[in-house]
Amino acid sequence: MMLDEDVELLEGLPIAHIKSINSIVVADMHLGYEGAMAGEGAFLPKVNLKEICREVKEGIARSGAERVIVDGDIKSEFSKVSVDELNELHGFASFLEKEGVMPVLVKGNHDNFVDRYRGAFRMEIYGGHAEIGEYLFLHGDKEPASIKRRTRMVVMGHEHPAITISTALGRREKVKCFLYGRYRGKGLLVLPAIGYFSTGMDVGAAGHGMLSPILRRGGIGSMHAIACAYGSTIDFGKVSDLRGKI
Repeated sequence: MMLDEDVELLEGLPIAHIKSINSIVVADMHLGYEGAMAGEGAFLPKVNLKEICREVKEGIARSGAERVIVDGDIKSEFSKVSVDELNELHGFASFLEKEGVMPVLVKGNHDNFVDRYRGAFRMEIYGGHAEIGEYLFLHGDKEPASIKRRTRMVVMGHEHPAITISTALGRREKVKCFLYGRYRGKGLLVLPAIGYFSTGMDVGAAGHGMLSPILRRGGIGSMHAIACAYGSTIDFGKVSDLRGKI
């Protein structure tokens, strides 16, 4: 699905492709999640990294991108870099090296202490935000201090947006979605979490509160919820029209 002449939402994937900078963009990988949960006594199958690599590989193949931008929260823990996170960061960096693409990280609120590994993983790391081409990338846990006039779109993660839909058999299911609208006179694209276990927060639910101050400022009622699931990407219209109807 094309948002405009430059930004494509890859069908069925939680991935955006920006043609002018030849990059695909993802957010909220939360590497090391299974290890963090095991430390709390909840044991999960180790599938997060495998599924992320599968989707990113498909995104690279479809788009021909030369760069993968992770728009925050590449890891799970808030403080230290755990052994599980370090191993999976190495695995992801090695995967991208084999694919011949450059990894870029715009740090999120979970990404403390990642900077020390930028050399080892050949990863370009930005703190807070990154201006690449005509796009401003930030995680979304904080508002940007300013936005340049030449910026055409703000791209963020953090919110883990999803909507609940009803299937043909009447079963209700939550699926990940993009949010697309306006912010300070610019386009605003909110990415779904690519993490396997990050099913997301239902933005179509009445009374849903926003995590990001960017979304709290203007609300999301006028933003479009664009679901990505089962090989398709479908615009379900404005969030305000969805609440109580899906």
